[in-house]
Amino acid sequence: MALTLRMLGGLATPEIARAFLVSEPTMAQRLVRAKRKIKTANIPYQVPADHDLPDRLNSVLTALYLIFNEGYSATSDEALVRRELTGEAIRLAGTLARLMPDEPEAIGLLALMLLQDSRRDARVAPGGELVLLEEQDRLAWDRREIDTGLGLLDRAARLGPAGPYVLQAAIAGEHARAASPEATDWSRIASLYGLLARAQASPVIELNRAVAVAMAEGPERGLELLDQPELSSALDGYQWFWSARADLLRRAGQTKPAMKAYERALELATNPVERRFLESRLAELS
Repeated sequence: MALTLRMLGGLATPEIARAFLVSEPTMAQRLVRAKRKIKTANIPYQVPADHDLPDRLNSVLTALYLIFNEGYSATSDEALVRRELTGEAIRLAGTLARLMPDEPEAIGLLALMLLQDSRRDARVAPGGELVLLEEQDRLAWDRREIDTGLGLLDRAARLGPAGPYVLQAAIAGEHARAASPEATDWSRIASLYGLLARAQASPVIELNRAVAVAMAEGPERGLELLDQPELSSALDGYQWFWSARADLLRRAGQTKPAMKAYERALELATNPVERRFLESRLAELS
């Protein structure tokens, strides 16, 4: 998968490392080992036969998902969004959905991408500042992409049991349907994250579930979930863990711990837009 992202997706080693929550040297070693294995075993590059395609679907979906994610929140580019990556991921996901019209996860992934991409113009202010979801101008969201995404989500849900991408699209759909931040059904979103965690266990999913629970039940409850040793240990080097923890501490009125968490997030942040946002939060708390 890492080699696919490097050679076909065009992602740099630091970007792939962030996608897999590992250090850059660790990912560099993985890439070297993968290339060596291909060379030593004389593994050919070839188009697989039709009967091999279903077994490769999950890998293809994951590759497109990670390419989109890097485009949606760039590791170190000057801009927050790399539209050449998000646009290409959406194009390829659309092709895949047309080739596999009865595969709910392929359709769910396309729905997820469109629903997320619909917010791209509202995520950064004219001056270049990051705008959080709850503060975005929802009139600036792309209604065409939202309507298409919601239609695809309904179609995917009718095709069979909801897999990870359909569940993520359902979460994005809850945000898209809410006319205002106050109208967001956070209890429903927390419930969907619970289903997602059972379908695809991941510390990042648990992080997102904790934030949703905090929005539904209060920051203290979210902090209880974030402070579980196994979660905080797994995500210690993950910028979004620390920025989420800082925000919940800020909402709970714990200023000094919030500042320490923002400082840790700032140490880990590499995108200039995200760094400016974290610096502004620190200045406000100071």
